[in-house]
Amino acid sequence: MTILEMQNKILELKKEKDICILAHSYQRREIIEIADFTGDSYALAKKAAAVDNKTVIMCGVRFMAETVKILSPEKTVILSNSSAGCPMAEQMDKELIEQLTEMNKGYKVVAYINTTSELKTVCDVCVTSSSAGKIISAMPENDIIFIPDINLGTYIKNKLPEKNIMLVSGGCPTHAKIGLNDVKKAKSLHPNALLLVHPECIPAVQQEADYIGSTSGIMDYAKNSDAKEFIIGTENSITEHLEYECPDKKFYPLSKDMVCHNMKITTLRDVLECCEGCGGEEITLPEDIRIKAKRCIDKMIEYGG
Repeated sequence: MTILEMQNKILELKKEKDICILAHSYQRREIIEIADFTGDSYALAKKAAAVDNKTVIMCGVRFMAETVKILSPEKTVILSNSSAGCPMAEQMDKELIEQLTEMNKGYKVVAYINTTSELKTVCDVCVTSSSAGKIISAMPENDIIFIPDINLGTYIKNKLPEKNIMLVSGGCPTHAKIGLNDVKKAKSLHPNALLLVHPECIPAVQQEADYIGSTSGIMDYAKNSDAKEFIIGTENSITEHLEYECPDKKFYPLSKDMVCHNMKITTLRDVLECCEGCGGEEITLPEDIRIKAKRCIDKMIEYGG
């Protein structure tokens, strides 16, 4: 089967079986092309909750499929490749956070959306990279424990000096391994390009950026900017997608090593097999876990996320 034949078969099957396909922006181009919705993880979960389809396939990583299930318990949620995890989401466990809150009475735990459903059960508020500043600013409490990404946490802490934000060491290995040498090399090769980076990058890299924002924020900035050249400081698939969507502009990866292997493990054949009913993994959550995990997402919505 060719790529095009597989894509056509997926489009046929998803219509026949009433399937909604979600693809995170870091997915391969051939998967993006057959998805019903693409974007960041929380935005995809909201889209899934709003559609009538009874089956949802998440082309992303495990915590994203769990978030879909938290918001849509009545739907069958399939993770397209069961091996697709997220090292950052799995860095901390429930016991560690319970110990931290016991040692720091009165602190509220703010969890980045990139966390497991179990970890969310002991967190007070959930945030995304684009909403974190707004949500934490709206919280009445000043004493905050932010998990798990220390780089995003540092970015927010610098933005909100009035809040007492405690950081815990953790983060995205794909973004965190990029350093100043990568920035210097990219800027020397492309001196006229603007540098757009994700807040999961280390602070030294952020300081060199012309724009800092979420994956969707980076894409929107590049599309709407009058500039014609950009260095993209997030997963390299975004460079590829922007080249397709803005053929009149030039995009360069900040580093050839900015690749999330967990995202790249999902293939078009995985998606096809999910549609055929013989692939992927159905995500199930005990109802008590789902309800407890949903509370911190509800709090995010309450505070304007």
